[in-house]
Amino acid sequence: MKLIVHNIKLSLDDDINSLKRMAAKKLKIDSKEFINFRIVKESVDARKKPDIFLVYSVMVEIPGKIKVPNSNDVRIVEDNIEEKLIPGDKKLKYRPVIIGTGPAGLFAALVLSQNGYRPLVLERGECVEKRTEIVNSYWNGGELNSETNVQFGEGGAGTFSDGKLTTRINDRRCTKVLEEFYNFGAPEEILYKAKPHIGTDILKKVIVNMRKKIIELGGEVRFNSKVTSIKIKDGKVTGVVVNGSETIDAEVVVLAIGHSARDTFLSLFESGIEFIQKPFSVGVRIEHPQELINKAQYGAAASHPHLGAADYQLFYKLKDRTVYSFCMCPGGVVVAAASEPNMIVTNGMSEYARDRENANSALVVSVGPGDFGSGHPLAGVEFQRNWERLAFTVAGSCNAAPIQRLEDFIDGRVSVKLGTVKPSYTGKTSFADLNLCLPVFVTGPMKESIKYFDDRLKGFGIGDALLTGVETRTSSPVRIQRTETFESTKVKGLYPAGEGAGYAGGIVSAAVDGIKVAEQIIKTYNVL
Repeated sequence: MKLIVHNIKLSLDDDINSLKRMAAKKLKIDSKEFINFRIVKESVDARKKPDIFLVYSVMVEIPGKIKVPNSNDVRIVEDNIEEKLIPGDKKLKYRPVIIGTGPAGLFAALVLSQNGYRPLVLERGECVEKRTEIVNSYWNGGELNSETNVQFGEGGAGTFSDGKLTTRINDRRCTKVLEEFYNFGAPEEILYKAKPHIGTDILKKVIVNMRKKIIELGGEVRFNSKVTSIKIKDGKVTGVVVNGSETIDAEVVVLAIGHSARDTFLSLFESGIEFIQKPFSVGVRIEHPQELINKAQYGAAASHPHLGAADYQLFYKLKDRTVYSFCMCPGGVVVAAASEPNMIVTNGMSEYARDRENANSALVVSVGPGDFGSGHPLAGVEFQRNWERLAFTVAGSCNAAPIQRLEDFIDGRVSVKLGTVKPSYTGKTSFADLNLCLPVFVTGPMKESIKYFDDRLKGFGIGDALLTGVETRTSSPVRIQRTETFESTKVKGLYPAGEGAGYAGGIVSAAVDGIKVAEQIIKTYNVL
């Protein structure tokens, strides 16, 4: 018999081994009866500072049956028998082709490989080892590589991030995603932490191990292989063209191209693939001392080793806009994340230890089709480009990111010196007025939100908080329309997937979407 026991509270100094005893007490049995015991969730309850607790849910297994206590904290676990994938009747003439190695592409490739479909994976950028060298060179003043950068290359945009594995979706496949990450080298805690993260340093190693497993199972992964066009005949995909010259035949193609593949978006649109505009958000990165955030969240317990670097999540709702924190990176850095020349784009990144001096987060405002100035399906892309070019220009057209103290941003003046917060940005910075490189309908709500956020997170509104512009790649500006079978509405055999196609919002949800697409391909087609 398996049971989940919820709401077991430990103080920060309690011995973790007391969990068994406390679970047994709730079940009214002796812990010696447990034949299996594991933590399934751990979270922090800091609502009543200074009394902070670690709250656990655990799963226990006992050999027989017991009378289950009448409590919301205890429930019986039924064995979850995973649905067996039965291959479809259609015979594949060619192996499936997957475009992109972000979470959607990697997990689609993994599932297809695990079921004998030997996919061919095409990535426009470099493998993660060489990609890291190229990105570091750019951050140190080198030239931007438009094919290998923070947006493009093995692992996708999430590789140079915090590696957050939180998600709002409720799907059984989320468990598979976490378990596979663990199998490929992520720490075991991601299986039970309420807010799991890997960190960019560990995530890179995990991605390499995933690639090796896909190859071991018969798949192939090719780098520096940019798909420049899709071959279509009679409403069906017939292949792809790589690097403008090589044609690869295929009747199944997965589009896991990421949210920044603007040239690919255009090529697909010109081929007749159906796109629609999609809302997203734009704004800046905001940095505070991590110590300030720790004290605001944990009070006197801020330095306790069981807590680590604190995070936050903030929302401010206006009539027609929402201002919110996004992709918060405790103990991290702000990174240069452009993918096109003469543009400035920021993102946030943390390593597993989250031990850098600053906390950073995107501070963004929702925008939508009514803001893009055109009904063209790709108008959101041009909207992003406009503000990225302005950020480049206002900072001196020298590939520096514009920075500004929060107090100066609110008052509309260029900062003349730094305060207590030093920029962590992985490139050059220049003082500029960020009001000049974002629309008023974004900067206005951002300013209005500050006092509200400061009331909820003391210190958020300090004048020395540092803003770096601009954050524009929060999610895809388009959605590639697809049917209930995950195929493009216009082209059979073409499967838009993941965040770039407009069907996910983070590592886990993108991976889950890739799994769903792979499962549909398996249910439709038989192995070679």
